[in-house]
Amino acid sequence: MALDRDDLTASLVAVRERLLPESGGEVGDPAVEGSEDRFGLAVVTVDGEVCRTDDADVTFPVQSVVKPWVYAVALADQRDAVHDAIGVEPTGEPFDALELELETGRPPNPMVNAGALMAVSLVAGSGIDDRVARVVDVCSRAAGRRMHVDEDVVAAELEGADRNRALAHLMRGGGMLPCPVEEAVEVLARVCSMRVTATDLATMAATFAGWGVRPGSDERVLPGAVVTEVLSVMATCGMYDGSGRWIHRAGMPAKSGVSGGLMAVAPGVLGLAGWSPRLDEQGNSVRALRAGERLSEELGLHQFAPHGS
Repeated sequence: MALDRDDLTASLVAVRERLLPESGGEVGDPAVEGSEDRFGLAVVTVDGEVCRTDDADVTFPVQSVVKPWVYAVALADQRDAVHDAIGVEPTGEPFDALELELETGRPPNPMVNAGALMAVSLVAGSGIDDRVARVVDVCSRAAGRRMHVDEDVVAAELEGADRNRALAHLMRGGGMLPCPVEEAVEVLARVCSMRVTATDLATMAATFAGWGVRPGSDERVLPGAVVTEVLSVMATCGMYDGSGRWIHRAGMPAKSGVSGGLMAVAPGVLGLAGWSPRLDEQGNSVRALRAGERLSEELGLHQFAPHGS
């Protein structure tokens, strides 16, 4: 698919201008309070073309948008163990539901908190620092710049992590979680506290779109087979309880987060990202979600639509 950089930028700017007056939704992450009027959009093609709007380079905590990356790193490190420990089914339940598969005791998928806790426990490393460094390194290579963890966000995450501790104890008590509870909880809190921009997320999404090769380079960040598995789960589970509506309307694997970030992948074509802190009832950014749906239609990115006809 041939996409002109100027046309892409014009589409992003036009969509942003149309949606910027949207004031619905509520801020869900204290770390981005006061940024309600911010709204950044970015697209990065697999060839390395970067298109962005105002606010696309404002940093914010990555939050749950990191979950596909945690899953990818765990798969790259020990694929069979991940398959045994984490399911791939959507739940229709909140992301932090105290719920595991009845027959297996496994988390239902890696995009909910239970699955992310299990995934961080399967990332290679001998402790918290090793596991965090491994995830941060992969995300940094995918984004093309060094990522950093915000310690203030970490402190807030750990203070409010009681449900994650409960999930970890359930899995540990069932003989599933292979590391101590507090280690899994802290690793997840730390990787969710990386500061990113919409441009970073679009570049990372374009790395997925290039089957693990960072856009505009020859650097392989992840094996292609791992990316295939990650995109499959993102397509069905990445947008919380709104995953069905999103894939129906936008047709791209995607992941959202409570700080207002959204990362979507058009395989073989581009990565798309948006950031705006106001969230809908499903926990997805109101503006970023609508922008993704509109851009998918305008740019012909829906994976189940006929292309070139």
